[in-house]
Amino acid sequence: MTSALPNEPEEVVQPESPAPVQQRTVIQLPEDMKVVTLVGIFGLLLLFALYFTKAIVMPIVFAFILYLMLQPGMRVFARLHIPKFIGALVIVSMLFGSLGTLGYTLVDPATSWIAKAPESISRLEQRLSSVKKSVANVQQATSKVEKIAAGPASGVREVTVAGPNLSSFLFDGTMALIVGGLTTLVLLYFLLVSGDLFLRRLVEIMPTLKNKKQAVDIAREIENNISGYLVTISLMNLAVGVATGIAAYLCGLSDPILWGAMAFLLNYIPILGPLFGVAIIFFVGMLTFPTIWQAFVPAGIYLVIHFVESETVTPILLARRFALNPVLIIVAIVFWYWMWGTAGALLAVPMLAACKIICDRVGPLMALGHFLGSDARS
Repeated sequence: MTSALPNEPEEVVQPESPAPVQQRTVIQLPEDMKVVTLVGIFGLLLLFALYFTKAIVMPIVFAFILYLMLQPGMRVFARLHIPKFIGALVIVSMLFGSLGTLGYTLVDPATSWIAKAPESISRLEQRLSSVKKSVANVQQATSKVEKIAAGPASGVREVTVAGPNLSSFLFDGTMALIVGGLTTLVLLYFLLVSGDLFLRRLVEIMPTLKNKKQAVDIAREIENNISGYLVTISLMNLAVGVATGIAAYLCGLSDPILWGAMAFLLNYIPILGPLFGVAIIFFVGMLTFPTIWQAFVPAGIYLVIHFVESETVTPILLARRFALNPVLIIVAIVFWYWMWGTAGALLAVPMLAACKIICDRVGPLMALGHFLGSDARS
């Protein structure tokens, strides 16, 4: 029988080290109500100014958004030792040349459909006669209720204010589009030539080294995120447009290039744009096919294409880079459409993303940035 030696050291059991605690970023809420009030007043005044100066501000915003998207291409030209003015000229010429070619290709079919609009509306009314009767009955009942509520006629004459006719409206809209496009073209060219001039000037006026680094980090993150978003979404929208055009051709719709281009452009407006596109393709199908069920086929295919793109492919490509609250996306689209029209709806998401990036990197604005974000688990 052996016994343990008295001097033999006993085995000591070390306690397990606790798991490292993940540190969370503390979001500080603004406490000075005077500052909050002044910021709110400044924001309202800024929105009023943007509404009344939209003809000037919209081309500038478009130019800066395009600059953020095309700046990586300028860096490629710089690595090839190509002068900035040549690289900017090539990029701007390719961009606006492709847009001009697309517009020239679509002008004839679009003009044809606009010319056939009165006839098309009458045909749609005939196809939807049953729905029209129900709506007419509701309108008739509503008018009777209004007459009863209004009481006897007071003999007041109605005054009708005549607005501008269609030709003057289209002329004014075309002129505004041409002027805005030329402004965006010229400003975009000089922004690409100037390069990081604005960033360098901003860094120079920052008081401390920490502020300088923060300004550079925010500017680089905005450029990377916005350019990555626009390039990715443009490629996805191009794929949606091509697939929609092919589906329209296979289903027998006339002018499939027009409907593919429409799907490409409307896909820049999340959620609301594709829904509007589905309605347009359905009505085009009603004018093309003899039965309503055949008219549903191209609209249904387009809806499936959009669903696959928006629910599977695009979230995989943009989930980590571009997590925004979907409710706020719809609110931003509606608000900027009211402010600036279709151009505002196109710019709503990039401007919302830039606002979130800035808020995430500035301490007093982190609460707003957290509010703008979406749940990564959803």
